[in-house]
Amino acid sequence: MGGLVKKVILKLIAQIVKLIEKHCIANVMAEETKKDFSPNFGSIELNKLVSKLQSSSDPRRKYEYLLWLAKKLPLLPEESLQESIKVKGCISQVYVLGELVDKKLRWRGYSDALITKGMLSFLIHGLDNLSPKEVLEINPIFIEETGLNTSLTPSRANGFLNIFLKMNSQAKLFL
Repeated sequence: MGGLVKKVILKLIAQIVKLIEKHCIANVMAEETKKDFSPNFGSIELNKLVSKLQSSSDPRRKYEYLLWLAKKLPLLPEESLQESIKVKGCISQVYVLGELVDKKLRWRGYSDALITKGMLSFLIHGLDNLSPKEVLEINPIFIEETGLNTSLTPSRANGFLNIFLKMNSQAKLFL
C-alpha cells in the first residue's frame, strides 16, 4: 500500500507542476500581449482617440473629452451648410464635408449640439488625411470600442454611426 500511495502522490505532484508551468506561461504570454497590444482601427490618429476613451471607465470623463474635442473641430463656414452634406438620422443639425487634397481627404464639419460636435470632431480627426480607400476600409467596430455606447443615449450613439456612414459615402465619391 505504501508504494501505491507514493505513486499517486508523485503523479499528483507531476500534475501540479504541469499546472503551475502552464499558469506561469499563460501569465507571461498575457503580459506580453498587454505590452504589444494597441488597437488598430485603420489610422494612427483614430487608434489614439479610441485608446484615450478606453482609458477611462467614467462616462463623465468621456463626455468631458468629447467636449474638449468639440472645441478642436475644423469648422465649416455657414455658406457651406448644404443639404448634400447634412447627416441624416441625427436629432441635432450635423454637416460634414470631405475634400480631396493631394489624394487625401480633409474633413470639416458643423453641429449645433456640443456632444455631437465632439463626436464629429472625433471622427474628423480620426479619419483626416486618409485616402478615400483607407476611409472605406475602416470598420465601424471602433465606435463600440470607445465605450461611449454605454453612456450615450441611443439616438446619440446612432448619430455617431450616421456621421461615420456619411463620411464613408463621401469617400466613395472620390474613388
